[in-house]
Amino acid sequence: MTTLPPRHLLVMHILAIFKKKTIVFAVNMHIKTTSKRILAKLSCIICIIDSYPLWRCAVALVLDGRALATQIEADLLVRVEALKAKSGRTPILATILVGDDGASATYVRMKGNACRRVGMDSLKVELPKETTTEQLLAEIEKLNANPDVHGILLQHPVPEQIDERACFDAISLEKDVDGVTCLGFGRMSMGEAAYGSATPAGIMTILKENKIEIAGKHAVVVGRSAILGKPMAMMLLQANATVTICHSRTQNLPELVKQADIIVGAVGKAELIQKDWIKQGAVVVDAGFHPRDGGGVGDIQLVGIEDVASAYTPVPGGVGPMTITTLIRQTVEAAEKALG
Repeated sequence: MTTLPPRHLLVMHILAIFKKKTIVFAVNMHIKTTSKRILAKLSCIICIIDSYPLWRCAVALVLDGRALATQIEADLLVRVEALKAKSGRTPILATILVGDDGASATYVRMKGNACRRVGMDSLKVELPKETTTEQLLAEIEKLNANPDVHGILLQHPVPEQIDERACFDAISLEKDVDGVTCLGFGRMSMGEAAYGSATPAGIMTILKENKIEIAGKHAVVVGRSAILGKPMAMMLLQANATVTICHSRTQNLPELVKQADIIVGAVGKAELIQKDWIKQGAVVVDAGFHPRDGGGVGDIQLVGIEDVASAYTPVPGGVGPMTITTLIRQTVEAAEKALG
């Protein structure tokens, strides 16, 4: 391939002409050379497509959460090292695991690994499955009072005998880096300072970093959980989207999904949302993960989604990595405020 010298000028003007059902792309190419002072003007039709929608001419953008998480972690590593040099102390995330649920143990281990990647420490608190609400609350109070702990994560779910909401709300607002308290949710919803729930906050970062337009768009959130669906809807509303929340009792779900410019699957049911429910050119965000042989699937049917969506998060590798990175980032922010 021949590379034109910087002094050469190549200007391309692409004109999309819509006439009835036909799209014509015209290119005007001007090439100026200094050696022969020749101006060649080429006008040509590069594509004539009858009854073919414009969105098919573009490739769907993959919203790569894993790559973005790696980029953010590199920045966090620098910030943590600067904080250590300034204060002589290391940011610490305390993780509380109650019971012996294998998946929960895996998630806690992944969060500990993420702490180490950015130079932080993690403090593991492991409690037996027979733990009572009172005992768990006592452990949370110890962590609230510990000045060396800058963030607290209570791994969800906890055994059924525990009042999970009471325990979430016992976490100090300054250390609620997973965004699970009612106070934090209320402040976030009112546009006040608070740490957002990690998964929806991670999704908002994905949309922002990929320059996905939110303001004025119709966003449909399928799911209404306290730590995902509800905060997701409020964050989109804060970003000036028009938001519809759907749930298990929503009637005519396919019709509502079909209206979405941005669709967020947060319902916790494997491939509940079908590809043919999604309108052409929508932005598709899948916050679900359900293990399958050889990998996993999300809440949205993603096979062939690139033929429909303008952008989408893959499963895995989309929302999941950004959930953990958001938790770590908010812990670093909490440490910076505390150790300033």
